[in-house]
Amino acid sequence: MSDLPRLTAEQTAERLGVKRETLYAYVARGLLTRERTAAGSSFDPLEVEAFASARRRSAAPAPARSEGRPLMVIETDFALIDDGELYYRGRPAAELAREPFEVVAHWALTGRWEASVRFAPGAGLDAARRVADALPPGAGDRDRQLVAVTALAAADPLRTSLDPEAVAGAAERLIAGMVAVLPLKSAPAGPALAGELWSRLSPQPPSAEALRTLDAALVLLLDHDLAVSTLAARAAASARATPYAVVVAGLGALDSPLHGNASRAAHRMLARVAAGEEPARVVADAVVDGRGPVPGFGQPLYPVGDPRARILLGMLAGIPGAEPVVAAVDALAALLRDRTGAAPNVDLALAALSLTAGMPDDAGEVIFATARTAGWIVHALAEYREPPLRLRPVGRYTPPRGGGCGGGAPPPDGGRKGGGGA
Repeated sequence: MSDLPRLTAEQTAERLGVKRETLYAYVARGLLTRERTAAGSSFDPLEVEAFASARRRSAAPAPARSEGRPLMVIETDFALIDDGELYYRGRPAAELAREPFEVVAHWALTGRWEASVRFAPGAGLDAARRVADALPPGAGDRDRQLVAVTALAAADPLRTSLDPEAVAGAAERLIAGMVAVLPLKSAPAGPALAGELWSRLSPQPPSAEALRTLDAALVLLLDHDLAVSTLAARAAASARATPYAVVVAGLGALDSPLHGNASRAAHRMLARVAAGEEPARVVADAVVDGRGPVPGFGQPLYPVGDPRARILLGMLAGIPGAEPVVAAVDALAALLRDRTGAAPNVDLALAALSLTAGMPDDAGEVIFATARTAGWIVHALAEYREPPLRLRPVGRYTPPRGGGCGGGAPPPDGGRKGGGGA
Protein backbone atom coordinates (compact mmCIF):
# COMPACT_ATOMS: atom_id res chain seq x y z
CA MET A 1 0.00 0.00 0.00
CA SER A 2 1.21 3.51 -0.74
CA ASP A 3 1.95 6.22 1.81
CA LEU A 4 -0.02 8.76 -0.19
CA PRO A 5 -3.19 10.20 1.35
CA ARG A 6 -6.12 7.93 0.64
CA LEU A 7 -8.97 9.07 -1.60
CA THR A 8 -12.54 9.41 -0.43
CA ALA A 9 -15.33 7.69 -2.36
CA GLU A 10 -16.30 11.04 -3.88
CA GLN A 11 -12.72 11.75 -5.01
CA THR A 12 -12.33 8.25 -6.44
CA ALA A 13 -15.58 8.45 -8.39
CA GLU A 14 -14.55 11.85 -9.75
CA ARG A 15 -11.11 10.52 -10.75
CA LEU A 16 -12.70 7.63 -12.65
CA GLY A 17 -15.45 9.79 -14.13
CA VAL A 18 -18.24 7.58 -12.77
CA LYS A 19 -21.07 7.81 -10.29
CA ARG A 20 -20.66 6.47 -6.77
CA GLU A 21 -23.05 3.63 -7.62
CA THR A 22 -20.68 2.55 -10.40
CA LEU A 23 -17.72 2.80 -8.05
CA TYR A 24 -19.38 0.51 -5.52
CA ALA A 25 -20.25 -1.89 -8.32
CA TYR A 26 -16.50 -2.10 -9.10
CA VAL A 27 -15.89 -2.88 -5.42
CA ALA A 28 -18.61 -5.55 -5.39
CA ARG A 29 -16.97 -7.25 -8.37
CA GLY A 30 -13.52 -7.19 -6.76
CA LEU A 31 -12.05 -4.72 -9.26
CA LEU A 32 -11.17 -2.20 -6.55
CA THR A 33 -10.52 -2.54 -2.85
CA ARG A 34 -11.59 -0.11 -0.17
CA GLU A 35 -11.15 0.41 3.52
CA ARG A 36 -14.22 1.21 5.59
CA THR A 37 -13.98 3.31 8.73
CA ALA A 38 -16.34 5.41 10.79
CA ALA A 39 -15.46 8.30 8.49
CA GLY A 40 -16.53 6.37 5.38
CA SER A 41 -14.86 4.46 2.56
CA SER A 42 -11.35 5.25 1.34
CA PHE A 43 -9.27 4.04 -1.62
CA ASP A 44 -5.57 3.65 -2.39
CA PRO A 45 -4.70 6.36 -4.97
CA LEU A 46 -2.11 4.20 -6.77
CA GLU A 47 -4.58 1.34 -7.18
CA VAL A 48 -7.17 3.79 -8.45
CA GLU A 49 -4.68 5.24 -10.95
CA ALA A 50 -3.71 1.78 -12.19
CA PHE A 51 -7.36 0.86 -12.57
CA ALA A 52 -8.08 4.08 -14.49
CA SER A 53 -5.16 3.40 -16.84
CA ALA A 54 -6.33 -0.17 -17.44
CA ARG A 55 -9.83 1.06 -18.26
CA ARG A 56 -8.42 3.48 -20.83
CA ARG A 57 -6.33 0.76 -22.49
CA SER A 58 -9.17 -1.76 -22.62
CA ALA A 59 -11.90 0.67 -23.62
CA ALA A 60 -13.92 -0.95 -26.41
CA PRO A 61 -15.90 0.94 -29.03
CA ALA A 62 -19.48 1.62 -28.03
CA PRO A 63 -22.10 -0.79 -29.40
CA ALA A 64 -23.83 0.24 -32.59
CA ARG A 65 -26.72 2.62 -32.04
CA SER A 66 -29.74 3.23 -34.20
CA GLU A 67 -30.00 6.51 -36.09
CA GLY A 68 -30.98 9.38 -33.83
CA ARG A 69 -30.03 7.68 -30.57
CA PRO A 70 -29.34 8.91 -27.98
CA LEU A 71 -31.43 12.07 -28.06
CA MET A 72 -30.20 12.99 -24.62
CA VAL A 73 -28.64 11.45 -21.54
CA ILE A 74 -30.81 11.13 -18.44
CA GLU A 75 -29.15 10.36 -15.14
CA THR A 76 -30.56 7.36 -13.30
CA ASP A 77 -29.60 6.13 -9.84
CA PHE A 78 -31.10 2.65 -9.98
CA ALA A 79 -30.04 0.37 -12.85
CA LEU A 80 -26.45 0.21 -14.06
CA ILE A 81 -25.14 -1.85 -16.98
CA ASP A 82 -21.38 -2.16 -16.74
CA ASP A 83 -18.91 -4.61 -18.25
CA GLY A 84 -21.68 -6.96 -19.37
CA GLU A 85 -23.48 -7.14 -16.03
CA LEU A 86 -26.62 -5.56 -14.57
CA TYR A 87 -26.72 -3.87 -11.15
CA TYR A 88 -29.48 -2.32 -9.08
CA ARG A 89 -28.14 0.46 -6.86
CA GLY A 90 -24.70 -1.10 -6.99
CA ARG A 91 -25.93 -4.61 -6.11
CA PRO A 92 -25.55 -7.34 -8.74
CA ALA A 93 -28.95 -8.21 -10.17
CA ALA A 94 -27.76 -11.82 -10.36
CA GLU A 95 -27.62 -11.89 -6.56
CA LEU A 96 -30.91 -10.04 -6.12
CA ALA A 97 -32.56 -12.60 -8.43
CA ARG A 98 -32.28 -15.11 -5.58
CA GLU A 99 -34.70 -13.01 -3.53
CA PRO A 100 -38.51 -12.75 -3.85
CA PHE A 101 -39.65 -10.15 -6.35
CA GLU A 102 -41.81 -8.32 -3.82
CA VAL A 103 -38.88 -7.84 -1.46
CA VAL A 104 -36.66 -6.44 -4.23
CA ALA A 105 -39.41 -4.26 -5.69
CA HIS A 106 -40.30 -2.85 -2.24
CA TRP A 107 -36.62 -2.02 -1.69
CA ALA A 108 -36.46 -0.39 -5.12
CA LEU A 109 -39.52 1.75 -4.37
CA THR A 110 -38.83 2.67 -0.74
CA GLY A 111 -35.16 1.95 -0.03
CA ARG A 112 -36.20 -0.45 2.75
CA TRP A 113 -35.37 -4.16 2.74
CA GLU A 114 -38.24 -6.06 4.37
CA ALA A 115 -38.04 -9.82 3.91
CA SER A 116 -41.68 -10.47 4.82
CA VAL A 117 -43.34 -7.87 2.57
CA ARG A 118 -46.29 -8.97 0.43
CA PHE A 119 -48.18 -6.93 -2.16
CA ALA A 120 -51.99 -6.92 -2.00
CA PRO A 121 -54.51 -5.23 -4.31
CA GLY A 122 -56.56 -2.44 -2.80
CA ALA A 123 -60.07 -1.17 -3.41
CA GLY A 124 -61.22 -1.30 -6.98
CA LEU A 125 -60.22 -4.89 -7.77
CA ASP A 126 -63.84 -5.99 -8.30
CA ALA A 127 -64.43 -3.05 -10.66
CA ALA A 128 -61.19 -3.82 -12.50
CA ARG A 129 -62.28 -7.42 -12.98
CA ARG A 130 -65.66 -6.33 -14.32
CA VAL A 131 -64.02 -3.98 -16.79
CA ALA A 132 -61.56 -6.68 -17.89
CA ASP A 133 -64.34 -9.25 -18.24
CA ALA A 134 -66.20 -6.87 -20.56
CA LEU A 135 -63.38 -6.91 -23.12
CA PRO A 136 -63.99 -8.70 -26.45
CA PRO A 137 -63.21 -12.44 -26.56
CA GLY A 138 -60.00 -11.83 -28.51
CA ALA A 139 -58.49 -9.68 -25.75
CA GLY A 140 -55.30 -10.97 -24.16
CA ASP A 141 -53.96 -10.79 -20.63
CA ARG A 142 -51.97 -7.64 -21.44
CA ASP A 143 -55.25 -5.99 -22.50
CA ARG A 144 -56.80 -6.97 -19.17
CA GLN A 145 -53.87 -5.46 -17.32
CA LEU A 146 -54.07 -2.21 -19.27
CA VAL A 147 -57.74 -1.55 -18.56
CA ALA A 148 -57.28 -2.67 -14.97
CA VAL A 149 -54.79 0.15 -14.36
CA THR A 150 -57.42 2.77 -15.17
CA ALA A 151 -60.08 1.06 -13.06
CA LEU A 152 -57.73 0.76 -10.09
CA ALA A 153 -56.74 4.42 -10.47
CA ALA A 154 -60.39 5.51 -10.37
CA ALA A 155 -60.83 3.70 -7.06
CA ASP A 156 -57.78 5.30 -5.39
CA PRO A 157 -58.69 8.58 -3.64
CA LEU A 158 -54.98 9.44 -3.35
CA ARG A 159 -54.10 8.71 -6.97
CA THR A 160 -52.98 12.30 -7.60
CA SER A 161 -50.66 12.39 -4.59
CA LEU A 162 -46.99 12.48 -5.52
CA ASP A 163 -45.80 11.95 -1.95
CA PRO A 164 -43.13 9.20 -2.19
CA GLU A 165 -44.78 6.94 0.38
CA ALA A 166 -48.17 7.30 -1.30
CA VAL A 167 -46.63 6.59 -4.71
CA ALA A 168 -44.79 3.50 -3.46
CA GLY A 169 -47.94 2.17 -1.80
CA ALA A 170 -49.96 2.77 -4.96
CA ALA A 171 -47.31 0.94 -6.99
CA GLU A 172 -47.43 -2.15 -4.80
CA ARG A 173 -51.24 -2.28 -4.84
CA LEU A 174 -51.24 -1.71 -8.59
CA ILE A 175 -48.79 -4.54 -9.30
CA ALA A 176 -50.83 -6.93 -7.18
CA GLY A 177 -54.02 -5.78 -8.91
CA MET A 178 -52.51 -6.28 -12.38
CA VAL A 179 -51.93 -9.91 -11.41
CA ALA A 180 -55.20 -10.50 -9.56
CA VAL A 181 -57.28 -9.23 -12.49
CA LEU A 182 -56.13 -12.15 -14.66
CA PRO A 183 -58.32 -15.30 -14.74
CA LEU A 184 -57.17 -18.26 -12.65
CA LYS A 185 -55.84 -21.22 -14.64
CA SER A 186 -54.63 -23.40 -11.79
CA ALA A 187 -54.65 -23.57 -7.99
CA PRO A 188 -52.78 -20.69 -6.29
CA ALA A 189 -49.13 -21.61 -5.88
CA GLY A 190 -48.43 -19.80 -2.61
CA PRO A 191 -48.89 -16.34 -1.11
CA ALA A 192 -46.03 -14.63 -2.97
CA LEU A 193 -46.68 -12.63 -6.13
CA ALA A 194 -44.76 -15.11 -8.30
CA GLY A 195 -47.03 -17.94 -7.15
CA GLU A 196 -50.13 -15.86 -7.79
CA LEU A 197 -48.91 -14.92 -11.26
CA TRP A 198 -48.06 -18.53 -12.10
CA SER A 199 -51.59 -19.67 -11.24
CA ARG A 200 -52.98 -17.11 -13.69
CA LEU A 201 -50.66 -17.97 -16.57
CA SER A 202 -50.20 -21.74 -16.40
CA PRO A 203 -52.62 -24.66 -16.02
CA GLN A 204 -49.80 -26.74 -14.55
CA PRO A 205 -48.82 -26.78 -10.86
CA PRO A 206 -45.27 -25.43 -10.60
CA SER A 207 -42.24 -27.21 -9.24
CA ALA A 208 -40.17 -25.31 -6.69
CA GLU A 209 -37.51 -24.77 -9.37
CA ALA A 210 -40.05 -23.39 -11.84
CA LEU A 211 -41.48 -20.96 -9.30
CA ARG A 212 -37.99 -19.73 -8.37
CA THR A 213 -37.26 -19.16 -12.06
CA LEU A 214 -40.41 -17.05 -12.49
CA ASP A 215 -39.50 -15.04 -9.39
CA ALA A 216 -35.99 -14.49 -10.76
CA ALA A 217 -37.41 -13.38 -14.12
CA LEU A 218 -39.54 -10.75 -12.39
CA VAL A 219 -36.50 -9.41 -10.53
CA LEU A 220 -34.28 -9.35 -13.61
CA LEU A 221 -36.93 -7.50 -15.62
CA LEU A 222 -37.63 -4.86 -12.97
CA ASP A 223 -35.48 -2.21 -14.67
CA HIS A 224 -33.00 -1.99 -17.52
CA ASP A 225 -31.52 1.43 -18.20
CA LEU A 226 -33.75 3.78 -20.24
CA ALA A 227 -35.69 1.44 -22.51
CA VAL A 228 -38.31 3.17 -24.65
CA SER A 229 -41.11 2.28 -22.24
CA THR A 230 -39.10 3.72 -19.35
CA LEU A 231 -38.47 6.90 -21.32
CA ALA A 232 -42.21 7.17 -21.98
CA ALA A 233 -42.90 6.68 -18.28
CA ARG A 234 -40.36 9.32 -17.28
CA ALA A 235 -41.73 11.79 -19.82
CA ALA A 236 -45.19 11.33 -18.29
CA ALA A 237 -43.76 11.79 -14.80
CA SER A 238 -41.97 14.92 -16.00
CA ALA A 239 -45.43 16.38 -16.70
CA ARG A 240 -46.43 15.28 -13.17
CA ALA A 241 -48.71 12.50 -14.36
CA THR A 242 -50.03 10.25 -11.58
CA PRO A 243 -48.27 6.92 -10.96
CA TYR A 244 -51.17 5.15 -12.69
CA ALA A 245 -50.85 7.37 -15.77
CA VAL A 246 -47.08 6.75 -15.75
CA VAL A 247 -47.77 3.00 -15.96
CA VAL A 248 -50.28 3.50 -18.79
CA ALA A 249 -47.60 5.44 -20.70
CA GLY A 250 -45.10 2.66 -20.10
CA LEU A 251 -47.54 -0.04 -21.16
CA GLY A 252 -48.25 1.83 -24.39
CA ALA A 253 -44.59 1.87 -25.38
CA LEU A 254 -44.08 -1.70 -24.17
CA ASP A 255 -46.73 -2.98 -26.59
CA SER A 256 -44.26 -3.28 -29.44
CA PRO A 257 -42.63 -6.15 -31.37
CA LEU A 258 -39.25 -4.51 -30.77
CA HIS A 259 -39.75 -4.28 -27.01
CA GLY A 260 -42.25 -6.00 -24.73
CA ASN A 261 -43.82 -8.25 -27.37
CA ALA A 262 -40.54 -9.73 -28.58
CA SER A 263 -40.89 -12.83 -26.41
CA ARG A 264 -44.08 -13.85 -28.25
CA ALA A 265 -42.24 -14.30 -31.56
CA ALA A 266 -39.44 -16.10 -29.72
CA HIS A 267 -42.00 -18.42 -28.07
CA ARG A 268 -43.50 -19.40 -31.43
CA MET A 269 -40.07 -19.99 -32.96
CA LEU A 270 -38.90 -22.05 -30.01
CA ALA A 271 -42.11 -24.12 -29.95
CA ARG A 272 -41.55 -25.19 -33.55
CA VAL A 273 -37.99 -26.32 -32.85
CA ALA A 274 -39.06 -28.14 -29.68
CA ALA A 275 -41.71 -29.93 -31.77
CA GLY A 276 -38.99 -31.30 -34.05
CA GLU A 277 -38.75 -28.84 -36.92
CA GLU A 278 -35.37 -28.04 -38.45
CA PRO A 279 -33.84 -25.03 -36.62
CA ALA A 280 -32.41 -23.48 -39.78
CA ARG A 281 -35.82 -23.50 -41.49
CA VAL A 282 -37.54 -22.05 -38.43
CA VAL A 283 -35.00 -19.22 -38.20
CA ALA A 284 -35.33 -18.53 -41.92
CA ASP A 285 -39.11 -18.25 -41.53
CA ALA A 286 -38.70 -15.94 -38.52
CA VAL A 287 -36.65 -13.40 -40.48
CA VAL A 288 -38.13 -13.85 -43.95
CA ASP A 289 -39.70 -10.40 -43.90
CA GLY A 290 -36.33 -8.82 -43.08
CA ARG A 291 -37.79 -6.44 -40.52
CA GLY A 292 -35.47 -7.20 -37.66
CA PRO A 293 -33.09 -9.63 -35.93
CA VAL A 294 -33.92 -13.21 -35.05
CA PRO A 295 -36.42 -13.10 -32.15
CA GLY A 296 -34.77 -13.78 -28.82
CA PHE A 297 -31.20 -13.11 -29.92
CA GLY A 298 -28.85 -10.14 -29.60
CA GLN A 299 -28.79 -7.23 -27.16
CA PRO A 300 -26.73 -4.14 -28.07
CA LEU A 301 -26.09 -3.31 -24.42
CA TYR A 302 -24.47 -6.74 -23.93
CA PRO A 303 -22.17 -7.44 -26.89
CA VAL A 304 -21.02 -10.76 -25.40
CA GLY A 305 -24.41 -11.98 -24.16
CA ASP A 306 -27.37 -10.96 -22.03
CA PRO A 307 -26.65 -11.97 -18.40
CA ARG A 308 -30.38 -12.14 -17.65
CA ALA A 309 -30.78 -14.84 -20.27
CA ARG A 310 -27.76 -16.69 -18.95
CA ILE A 311 -29.21 -16.75 -15.43
CA LEU A 312 -32.73 -17.76 -16.42
CA LEU A 313 -31.69 -20.39 -18.95
CA GLY A 314 -29.35 -21.88 -16.37
CA MET A 315 -32.23 -22.11 -13.90
CA LEU A 316 -34.52 -23.52 -16.58
CA ALA A 317 -32.23 -26.51 -17.01
CA GLY A 318 -33.09 -27.56 -13.45
CA ILE A 319 -36.86 -27.59 -13.99
CA PRO A 320 -38.31 -31.13 -14.32
CA GLY A 321 -39.63 -31.75 -17.83
CA ALA A 322 -37.76 -28.85 -19.41
CA GLU A 323 -35.41 -31.06 -21.43
CA PRO A 324 -37.11 -30.63 -24.85
CA VAL A 325 -37.20 -26.86 -24.50
CA VAL A 326 -33.59 -26.73 -23.28
CA ALA A 327 -32.54 -28.82 -26.28
CA ALA A 328 -34.40 -26.44 -28.61
CA VAL A 329 -32.69 -23.45 -27.00
CA ASP A 330 -29.29 -25.11 -27.39
CA ALA A 331 -29.95 -25.91 -31.06
CA LEU A 332 -31.00 -22.37 -31.88
CA ALA A 333 -28.15 -20.87 -29.87
CA ALA A 334 -25.57 -23.02 -31.67
CA LEU A 335 -27.00 -22.09 -35.06
CA LEU A 336 -27.05 -18.35 -34.36
CA ARG A 337 -23.61 -18.42 -32.73
CA ASP A 338 -22.12 -20.01 -35.84
CA ARG A 339 -23.96 -17.84 -38.36
CA THR A 340 -24.15 -14.41 -36.71
CA GLY A 341 -22.37 -14.56 -33.35
CA ALA A 342 -25.60 -13.43 -31.62
CA ALA A 343 -26.31 -14.81 -28.15
CA PRO A 344 -29.70 -15.47 -26.50
CA ASN A 345 -31.36 -12.52 -24.81
CA VAL A 346 -33.98 -12.30 -22.08
CA ASP A 347 -36.84 -12.62 -24.59
CA LEU A 348 -35.68 -16.14 -25.49
CA ALA A 349 -35.41 -16.98 -21.79
CA LEU A 350 -38.98 -15.78 -21.20
CA ALA A 351 -40.14 -17.80 -24.20
CA ALA A 352 -38.39 -20.89 -22.86
CA LEU A 353 -39.91 -20.48 -19.41
CA SER A 354 -43.43 -19.91 -20.73
CA LEU A 355 -43.18 -22.83 -23.17
CA THR A 356 -41.92 -25.18 -20.45
CA ALA A 357 -44.75 -24.10 -18.14
CA GLY A 358 -47.50 -24.56 -20.73
CA MET A 359 -48.26 -20.84 -20.72
CA PRO A 360 -49.70 -19.03 -23.76
CA ASP A 361 -47.32 -17.35 -26.17
CA ASP A 362 -48.04 -13.88 -24.74
CA ALA A 363 -47.17 -14.87 -21.16
CA GLY A 364 -43.71 -13.34 -21.49
CA GLU A 365 -45.33 -9.97 -22.21
CA VAL A 366 -47.39 -10.23 -19.01
CA ILE A 367 -44.36 -11.18 -16.92
CA PHE A 368 -42.42 -8.29 -18.48
CA ALA A 369 -45.20 -5.74 -17.87
CA THR A 370 -45.79 -6.87 -14.30
CA ALA A 371 -42.12 -6.59 -13.37
CA ARG A 372 -41.36 -3.39 -15.27
CA THR A 373 -44.31 -1.59 -13.63
CA ALA A 374 -42.17 -1.40 -10.49
CA GLY A 375 -39.25 0.00 -12.49
CA TRP A 376 -41.38 2.63 -14.19
CA ILE A 377 -42.55 3.95 -10.86
CA VAL A 378 -39.00 3.91 -9.48
CA HIS A 379 -38.13 6.18 -12.40
CA ALA A 380 -41.25 8.28 -11.80
CA LEU A 381 -40.20 8.84 -8.19
CA ALA A 382 -36.83 10.07 -9.44
CA GLU A 383 -38.43 12.29 -12.08
CA TYR A 384 -40.83 13.85 -9.57
CA ARG A 385 -37.73 15.28 -7.84
CA GLU A 386 -36.63 17.04 -11.04
CA PRO A 387 -37.96 20.33 -12.49
CA PRO A 388 -41.32 19.70 -14.17
CA LEU A 389 -41.55 19.37 -17.96
CA ARG A 390 -37.78 19.09 -18.35
CA LEU A 391 -38.31 16.20 -20.79
CA ARG A 392 -40.38 18.33 -23.17
CA PRO A 393 -38.11 18.65 -26.25
CA VAL A 394 -38.29 21.42 -28.84
CA GLY A 395 -39.13 20.44 -32.40
CA ARG A 396 -37.22 21.74 -35.40
CA TYR A 397 -39.37 22.35 -38.44
CA THR A 398 -38.11 20.82 -41.69
CA PRO A 399 -40.00 21.61 -44.95
CA PRO A 400 -41.43 18.67 -46.94
CA ARG A 401 -39.10 17.36 -49.61
CA GLY A 402 -39.97 17.39 -53.29
CA GLY A 403 -42.60 20.11 -53.18
CA GLY A 404 -45.26 17.94 -51.57
CA CYS A 405 -48.31 19.16 -49.73
CA GLY A 406 -47.44 22.55 -48.30
CA GLY A 407 -44.52 22.96 -50.74
CA GLY A 408 -42.22 24.16 -47.99
CA ALA A 409 -44.08 27.47 -47.68
CA PRO A 410 -43.65 29.23 -44.34
CA PRO A 411 -46.48 28.91 -41.82
CA PRO A 412 -49.00 31.77 -41.64
CA ASP A 413 -47.34 33.29 -38.57
CA GLY A 414 -44.00 33.53 -40.35
CA GLY A 415 -42.52 30.62 -38.39
CA ARG A 416 -42.75 32.25 -34.99
CA LYS A 417 -43.34 29.89 -32.12
CA GLY A 418 -46.52 30.29 -30.11
CA GLY A 419 -46.84 30.13 -26.37
CA GLY A 420 -48.23 27.41 -24.16
CA GLY A 421 -46.95 24.02 -23.14
CA ALA A 422 -48.85 21.77 -25.52
